[in-house]
Amino acid sequence: MDTISTGQPSGGEATTTCYRHPKRETLLSCTRCERPICPDCLREAPVGHRCPECVRDENRTVRQARTVFGGRVAARPVVTYVLIGLNVLAYLAELVRPAILDQFDSLGTGLVDDAGQRYVDDGGAYDGYQLIGIAHGEWYRLITSAFLHQLPTQGILGILHIVFNMYWLWVLGRVIEERLGVVRFLAVYLLAALGGSVLGFLVSPHQAAVGASGAVYGLAGCYFVLTRRLHHHPIDPNRVIIPFLIWMVVSAGWTSWEGHLGGLLAGGVAAVGLAYAPAKRRTIVQVSVTVGLTVLLVALVVMKSLALTT
Repeated sequence: MDTISTGQPSGGEATTTCYRHPKRETLLSCTRCERPICPDCLREAPVGHRCPECVRDENRTVRQARTVFGGRVAARPVVTYVLIGLNVLAYLAELVRPAILDQFDSLGTGLVDDAGQRYVDDGGAYDGYQLIGIAHGEWYRLITSAFLHQLPTQGILGILHIVFNMYWLWVLGRVIEERLGVVRFLAVYLLAALGGSVLGFLVSPHQAAVGASGAVYGLAGCYFVLTRRLHHHPIDPNRVIIPFLIWMVVSAGWTSWEGHLGGLLAGGVAAVGLAYAPAKRRTIVQVSVTVGLTVLLVALVVMKSLALTT
């Protein structure tokens, strides 16, 4: 006599399907709500396993871990890696289209003709020439210049320009991001980049510059402040402070010392506000310091722009 399949396992257990994937049979279930789940939906828990909905519910009731300075703890230094990636992508774009450097560097004020040739802005008006630069509304140059670097055929450094900057971003960024958290670390980096461009604009508005050096020097200043606050050096001080001081002096002859100094000062000031904010009013003080520093830098750009255009 022929046998007929009943659709049940040989052990006699009824077959169920995943509540999220009705076509997938499973014998697993959430140890919290007991809904059937397939292996793809299963989430490991300290005891048993959970379905995605129960995991989300539990996460809402669990307090997010914070760093000593109030930032959210991140499993990996994602922002550091993203910043390195953006710099590398921008460099590859420069190799394909070198004109990007002239379009997005930190030039304060200048003249350009129809062929794209630059000239010094001496304050006069000339037919056929267009005014360009930060002083003439191209404020994006304050940040975009911090993601560009010298081409291999340019200057004394060439490709070492981006290599050195990305190395120090990798060394310092991972440590600082771990201690500040994602948002605070990104704020310090961008403020340092802005500070470097602003000081360059104030001191040498006719000189264009590119490079993440200002932002990286800002991270060095931030690292110094944080280690003083915590009384702990994750990196050997001889690998950070001494090389930076030597490089700042040696490179001043052919790089933008204004960008280095401006980034160092901005990063250091931002770090002081983040590291020494009182615990009871930490977030308010930290936000106030970063916003206040941003307003100050913007005000300096506005005043310099008015001085150059009126």
